[in-house]
Amino acid sequence: MEATEQKRSRQEITGVVVSDKMDKTRVIETKRSQPHRLYRKGVIRSARIFVHDEKNESKVGDLVTVISTRRLSSKKNFKLLKIEKRALT
Repeated sequence: MEATEQKRSRQEITGVVVSDKMDKTRVIETKRSQPHRLYRKGVIRSARIFVHDEKNESKVGDLVTVISTRRLSSKKNFKLLKIEKRALT
């Protein structure tokens, strides 16, 4: 590996925590809008992502940013980067 090579950029995703029932794991839901293939009307797509939260900081309803990482378990590929906005509760 040369010293001039750059590291791969990691994917950052923002979403809302929908479950905090597991220890050190959170489930976030992300939503994105894209046009329908035939009718070109906007369609909202959602995805649920399992995230590693080492300190159990985030709670349901928090807006969080996560970053891609190596495979941590069979479903976890992301780590919690920061909590953008806390839930009102």
